[in-house]
Amino acid sequence: MGKVAGSGCDRLIPEGERAPLQEIERSIITKYKRQIWSKFLTAINDFHLIEDGDKIAVAVSGGKDSTIMAKLFQELYHHGKRNFALEFIAMDPGYHEDIRKLLLENCRQLNIPIHLFESDIFKIVDHIAQDYPCYLCAKMRRGALYAKARELGCNKLALGHHFNDVIETTLLNMFYTGCFKTMLPKLRSTNFKGLELIRPLYYIEEQYIEKFTQEHGIWPLNCACMVAAEKTANKRYEIKALIQELKKKIKNVDHFIMKSAQNVNMDCIVGWQREGKKHSYLDFYQEE
Repeated sequence: MGKVAGSGCDRLIPEGERAPLQEIERSIITKYKRQIWSKFLTAINDFHLIEDGDKIAVAVSGGKDSTIMAKLFQELYHHGKRNFALEFIAMDPGYHEDIRKLLLENCRQLNIPIHLFESDIFKIVDHIAQDYPCYLCAKMRRGALYAKARELGCNKLALGHHFNDVIETTLLNMFYTGCFKTMLPKLRSTNFKGLELIRPLYYIEEQYIEKFTQEHGIWPLNCACMVAAEKTANKRYEIKALIQELKKKIKNVDHFIMKSAQNVNMDCIVGWQREGKKHSYLDFYQEE
């Protein structure tokens, strides 16, 4: 694993405000065993996210989700079957100097040995996609992460999308694109042959990630992109709020949304797509 980049930066987190590293690591597999650790392992087993000989690039943005994902992978490697290798990668897409320092300090304090590399994605996106920068930014960042993963000899890239990201994406696609499409727990890259994207936080609810980071004094980064903050209204936050309202009226509605993508009744679907080709139930209607 690589060394932590950028040592010697100014301390941004006061002494005594963060829990000791051993306490943080122990809490993952004890206090948060049911809400975080077990669900991490279940996703890995359910979807075969790790196989013998894998070399996994764990993408660490500095946010709460990717930070806890890095610690989960470390715990799995230290306490589980060591049939895989890890590289922790972090990209600076054009952060303010203080944000970059916070990222480095967090990783140093949490013993996450990142490979930090730079890009000019924020500047590029601001120049060519001023009205709706988030989609292009996410696409370019993923491409840069894939490229770094391949440079390091990895065959998989792990991203920190969690349970809530999955159900929010499902509703976003329904409400704003008119299709039923969700996040997959793993998929093959179309532009980087031989690389696979995995999402090991697939079953972990955001509320427990937030609780874990707050309880242990971890200061995660937010998006840190002023382009998006100034120029776009984030539909994901609207969907997040809608789900919270629905939960007040329908018990476990978020889990039903997740389950619906795993329990599609193809006998009651009007139309669908497969490998880019559209199909209608009428195509098979006369066969019955």
